[in-house]
Amino acid sequence: MGAVSGGEAFAGRAGELIGAQIAGYQVESELGRGGMAVVYRARDLRLQRTVALKLLTEDMVRNDTFRRRFAHEQRVAASLDHPHIVPIFEAGEADGVLYIAMRYVPGPDLRALLDRDGPLPVPAALRIAAQVASALGAAHERELVHRDVKPGNVLVARGTDSDHPEHVYLTDFGLTKKSLSLTGFTSVGEFVGTLDYVAPEQIAGRPVDGRCDLYSLACVVYETLAGQPPFRRDDAMELLWAHQYDTPPALSERCPGAAAAMDEVLARALAKAPEDRYSSCVQFVAALRAAAQSGAGRGDAGRGDAGRGGGTAARAPTRLDHRGAGPLPDPPLWARPVFVGPPGH
Repeated sequence: MGAVSGGEAFAGRAGELIGAQIAGYQVESELGRGGMAVVYRARDLRLQRTVALKLLTEDMVRNDTFRRRFAHEQRVAASLDHPHIVPIFEAGEADGVLYIAMRYVPGPDLRALLDRDGPLPVPAALRIAAQVASALGAAHERELVHRDVKPGNVLVARGTDSDHPEHVYLTDFGLTKKSLSLTGFTSVGEFVGTLDYVAPEQIAGRPVDGRCDLYSLACVVYETLAGQPPFRRDDAMELLWAHQYDTPPALSERCPGAAAAMDEVLARALAKAPEDRYSSCVQFVAALRAAAQSGAGRGDAGRGDAGRGGGTAARAPTRLDHRGAGPLPDPPLWARPVFVGPPGH
């Protein structure tokens, strides 16, 4: 199958692109799809390596404003060099198709992991949160706001050893923007974000900064521990209302293995007003880790591990290995910026 045009790229069934060549990449299989893009596993024919190839939908390709923004933002996103951000190899347009070629990360995303295994033990959830927070901190230093932090955008690869059983990557920076000029909506009026994790200021269309990502990260962490995000409603409008006005249930009500001190940390991270939250994802995770350790000293933080994915059965390489999970080890070198904050935080 040869090169395809933009019209052919999204016509018909998903399988029609398998075997096609797009911008020097041969499509091998579909990895996932959303409302704005489809992601494929592909072979880079020039360098003979496997990549994740993201193709934007025709609606996005036809929008001139989006095309200009896409080119700028991919250049900025590609400049982010961080061990927990998926590297972008190339982004551009070929035969009317907008594409992004990224590192292929073997292993599940956090959404698939939670759907398969259920809530995670506290130590595992905090390890994952620390790595995501570190990635977001690097982006925020560049005035980039992710705006769609969710389990599906957190990739969980196999780690290096028993102390670090997973290596996490944050992906999908394709809709980031300079924080001071951005609201929760695109210039064409399309809402950006996933309703279970969206910050109140995004819903209201107010300018956003890194604290909206902090809110989303807090929702994700809550779900990794409790098995569901803070707010669950049958209707989308009710869910949007809950994010803006309802008080989230205390984590300890839904997660018996969580230290009571973690409730206060998550309540602050999920504050409705950005100025009432922690100033950074780094500070949030540092506070959550301290709260978890304070409970561990009293035997609170580990009670639920055995019943919540913390068993000792052998697992496939892509699964989290929680054997011997106990008090958190000293943070490794890559994570120390997450746990060392300014004095008084």
